Amino acid sequence: MLAPRQMLICTLIAVFFWAIATASVHVSPDALAGWQGDVGFVVSIPICMACIALVRRCAALTAAQLPSATLIVLGIAMLCDATALRWAPTLYATDEHICRLAGAWLLWGYGVSAMWALWCARRTVPLATSP
Repeated sequence: MLAPRQMLICTLIAVFFWAIATASVHVSPDALAGWQGDVGFVVSIPICMACIALVRRCAALTAAQLPSATLIVLGIAMLCDATALRWAPTLYATDEHICRLAGAWLLWGYGVSAMWALWCARRTVPLATSP
């Protein structure tokens, strides 16, 4: 289980990541369309990996705590995205098509981050040995 301090750090990081992603879409909405959007999906993979490493370092997480912490970060960021996309979509873009592409990109990032956190936790947790 996470300590309250770790949960607070994860919450603050989640809001920070959400703000950065939202600002990125708002400033460069056309970067989500066409070949640039394809490149954005690929480029987001190492960014997601770095974000998981940052969460682990900032919150001083063990490998066993990483999936729980990642769920907190992703859950809070998803709630922020869902709220903004529902009631304030112009935070992302004025074009509904761009908002849909932004939603796809955000979901992609959440999935990549979750899978990377699970992979990192699996790699660093010793497997039980047979007697």
